[in-house]
Parts: sequence; structure tokens; C-alpha cells
Amino acid sequence: MFPEYDVIVVGGGHAGCEAAVAAANMGSKVLLATMNMNTIAQMSCNPAIGGIAKGQIVREIDAMNGYTGIVTDHTMIQFRMLNMSKGPAMWSPRAQSDRMEFAAKWRHMLEQNPNIDFWQEMVTGIIVKDGMAKGVYTSLGLEIPSKSVILTNGTFLNGIIHIGSKQMGGGRAGERSAKGITEQLRELGFESGRMKTGTPPRVDGRSLNWDRMEIQPGDENPGTFSFTKTPELSTQRPCHITYTSPEVHEELKKGFKDSPMFNGRIQGIGPRYCPSIEDKIDRFAERNRHQLFIEPEGRKTCEIYVNGFSSSLPEDIQYKALKKIAGFENVKMFRPGYAIEYDFFPPQQLQLSLETKLIRNLFFAGQINGTTGYEEAGGQGLIAGINAHLKVNDQSPFILNRYDAYIGVLIDDLVNKGTNEPYRMFTSRAEFRILLRQDNADLRLTQKAADIGMKNMEDRLFSVHEKQNAIHKIERFSKDFSVDPGLVNPYLESIGSAPLHQKIKLHTVILRPNVSFEDIRRYLPDADRFLDNFSKEYIDSAEIEMKYSGYITKEQEQADKLKRLEQVQLGTGINYENISSLSSEGREKLKHIKPLNIGQASRISGVSPADISVLLVHMGR
Repeated sequence: MFPEYDVIVVGGGHAGCEAAVAAANMGSKVLLATMNMNTIAQMSCNPAIGGIAKGQIVREIDAMNGYTGIVTDHTMIQFRMLNMSKGPAMWSPRAQSDRMEFAAKWRHMLEQNPNIDFWQEMVTGIIVKDGMAKGVYTSLGLEIPSKSVILTNGTFLNGIIHIGSKQMGGGRAGERSAKGITEQLRELGFESGRMKTGTPPRVDGRSLNWDRMEIQPGDENPGTFSFTKTPELSTQRPCHITYTSPEVHEELKKGFKDSPMFNGRIQGIGPRYCPSIEDKIDRFAERNRHQLFIEPEGRKTCEIYVNGFSSSLPEDIQYKALKKIAGFENVKMFRPGYAIEYDFFPPQQLQLSLETKLIRNLFFAGQINGTTGYEEAGGQGLIAGINAHLKVNDQSPFILNRYDAYIGVLIDDLVNKGTNEPYRMFTSRAEFRILLRQDNADLRLTQKAADIGMKNMEDRLFSVHEKQNAIHKIERFSKDFSVDPGLVNPYLESIGSAPLHQKIKLHTVILRPNVSFEDIRRYLPDADRFLDNFSKEYIDSAEIEMKYSGYITKEQEQADKLKRLEQVQLGTGINYENISSLSSEGREKLKHIKPLNIGQASRISGVSPADISVLLVHMGR
């Protein structure tokens, strides 16, 4: 009934979708197996893509021919570039999406790919022969053969939904949980754990008093995520901000006795940076209010997402508390919030390619690895899909390093440090932030993707070369063009910058704080005519490269040092028991993780600098 596939992807969430298109666009024949084809790419939680560090990940996915950025550009209803008051390393794109259109667009793009087939059924196990994944078993007793398998099960592995004292099996509201895979993997020797996440109630926007809330519009000139030509956003829908109050908190506390989080029914660990409303009230008792972001679920629906009000309290408590929020006095609730517990597998059991160490040709991506967020899942899916294709074609794995991409930071953290709580990406996790900006993801990664065999990259490569040439020309012009003080002093004085007393190069002026090409060009007709030849994206990137060249150079030097450490290969055959000078903790961690090189070893929790020195001596360095 089934041919032998190159790759079977289990799960149709954000990790599964990116894994499927990555492997298919590399040339593999892929089967995407999901329990419900109507929920492919479902936005289970908030209807938004991007945000702090997450926006950088989406641009990295796009630079390597992933689809999340393209889908977002086609379906977003609002765009904002966050952190613009800070340096460019912190700028992060974020979009509100139309949840239904987002999923529909993803499915349409998947179905347009001739290398992707679909099967709607629960996968209950992995076919394993001689320590290698060879396909999957399904709930109907079918065996589907393949050369590799990628598990992207999200919150569905033995998922349990909690609402107050009620609990039910499920991987998402209205959908059943997945059984069988966890049990088999444990029998094969894998360690597993439990995590939890949650979601807030959804409400009827027609019942809200918007005048009592603060409006939060999108950017005046909205951007896009994709480096390809995608539609520009012409009309935006606003979000709103409101706040809880002491009265809201008192109402919520009435349900604490039935809270599964407080009475011990939930065993899994929840996300530190996205706590439930009851957790916020308990942990931050000194605060008398908490901010709520009121977000539309789409253009053609009145359904509203109450961001910041995630809860597993009884539904009547949630409803009564909502009615005490400013603007929610007459609220109608579509469905209550809930918490969900699910199985995950500590990611130290993976290689940096996301292939498992115990079973060859078996890959994990997304929440199964202990992460949270659409973007983190999509980034892992992309890498797992690429490496599954490379593995079945006997090619070396594709590894993104910490100095290459936020996706590299994410995977490196997971594999070397593990996580005991849902992992979320932040800019603070990356030591090379000025190198890993959202504006240069294409310059960093598009050529890498083409080099490993990603198909249909010609237009992207042309755009990258065009951008590189544009940045060089703008920098060269700025170093050659002399600025007349009489033309620019009124502008400089208006921004509180010292006036010029003689002609100096434009490059020197641009290095000043608060001076930008966009503003100064209006005072320099010749420069304005020259810059008219380039897009705003290219001009902004050139300006960043010029202004932050010193920081960029320092980070590049640090990255080069890390590269040298990673060139000292360790391999998997070292007997750490025979290296007597290692600390006992360092020896234990090295045996467990089996780092491939000194650089990776240096980032393992519990491996000290002294241990690294011992390893370098052992390796003849």
C-alpha cells in the first residue's frame, strides 16, 4: 500500500511542517503523518509569529528556504518591529496572524509540493531494526516503511488537559492525545519527563468595551519576515492593552483550592517566562495588577485571545474574574483556558543534528525536546528535515553553530545543557547577538543552505549577492562623499549633535548617535539621488554595518576563537575513564553527552575550564 519513503514526519504542527518541506525541498520523498489534517499548522496558543529573538529565528528559517516567514507575510493582520529604542541586535519582528488563514496557507503550500504525501492516522510506534528507524506503526496496524523518521509530536504524547478539578486526555482542546510512542521509546532506553504549558480563555470581541482599553496599533510602515517578494500589509487590525486589578486577583484566588497547579495534580514543569495568571498572583503577590494583551484571532472573526491570562482554574472562576477586568464587564467566553501536561524527552539524548544517539535515523524536533513556541519548533523542524535527508543519502550532517544562527544557539543549548523547564529563546541566550541580527539572516545562511543541496535557491542567492553589493557600494560612497557643513548643520543642531566646522566624510557623520541615512539624506541632494538606487532594507543594513563595525569585529574575533576550539575533534571513541585528571562531574557529563569537539565540550554544564585544559593536553594541544 505504501512505498518506502525517505522521511516520515510524525506530527503536523510547526516543527512537522518545516521538517516536511525541508526534506522535500532537499529532494526526499516525504510522508507527513498527522492525526487530523484539518489542524495542520494550527496556532494552538496565541495567534502571533515572532517577537524577541523568535523573530530572528523566523528570518533564519526563511533564509534557508523554510516557509514560516512566507506564510506569516501572507496572513498577518498586524506587524511591529520590537525593541527599536535599543540597538539593532535587539530589533525583533513580530506579527499578529489570522489564525485560520495561517493554517490554510501552510496546508496549501505543503500540498503544492510534489515530494510530500499525507496520511491521517495516529502513529503508535517506530519500526526499529538493528538499531535503526525503518518506518512507523499506526493505530490501524499498518506498517509504513521509510529510511528515517522525525518525531514532532508537540503536546500530544500522553497529553492531559486540566481545567480546575477536571482532567481529560488530549493533546489540544477537542483533540485526543497520542499513545504508544513514549512507552516504546522508554523500552528502547530513552529517558522521558513531563512538562506543562497552558493557554488563556478565548472571548467574544463583540462583548468587549474597547474604549476602556489602550490601543496598540501596528507600525506605520509595516515590514515583512520573508526575504522573498511577499505581499505588503496594507490594512492592519489593532491590538489592545488592559490590566488585571486587586478585585480580579481576589476572584481568582477563590479557585486556588481547585487549582491543579497548587494541589499537586499537575506534575510537569511549566514555562518560567509565560506563567499562568494564578502563578503570577502567587509569585508576585506585591503587584496589584498585571498587563494583558487583547489580540484578535483574525480579520473575519470576533474571537479574541486574552494574552497574559493563561489559566487552569475552574471555568466559572475564570469567567467571573474576566468580568472584573476593565473593558470585560459584559464579556462572553467562547472557551476557558486550560493547562496541558505532556511527555518530552530530555534533549541531551540527541546529537547536534537532532538525530537520537540511541536509534540511528530517528530525529526529534519541537516540544518533544522540551521547547516552547512556534518559532523554536519550526527552527528545529527545519534542521531535522535537512539532516534526515542528508543521513539517508550518506552525507555529513548540517550543524549550525552558536555564531551562525539563533537556531544554532537553541540546538546547542538543548543538546549540551538540556532543559528542565520549557525552553524559550531570548536574545540574552546568544553571545554573538550583533552578528545574529534579524536583518542579515539571509547573508548568514542562504549560501549555507544552497551549499548542502537545498533546491530552488537561485532567486534567493541572487538577492543575497545584490544585497551584499549594495551594502558595499553604500559604504564606499559614504567614505568617499564629503559633507558640506552648511547643508547639514541645521539637521545636526536639531537633534542635539555638534555642528560641523569643515567638510568631513559622510561615513564619519553616520557614525554619530541618532544620525541616520533616512534623515540626513534630505539635506544632501547628491547623497539622496545616490541612495534612491537602493531599497530601505539595504540602506538600513549598510548603516548598521557601519555604525557597529567595532562591535561586529570584536564578536567575529570571539567567534573565530570558538571555531578554532571546534576544530579540535574529540569523536565518540574517547574513553574518559582513562583520563584521570578530569573532575568526576566533568567525566560523567562528557561520557553522557559525547561531545564531538572541544568547543562543544566547553559548553556542557559541569565541564570546567580545567577539564577543557586536560582534554587539550590529552589531544596533544
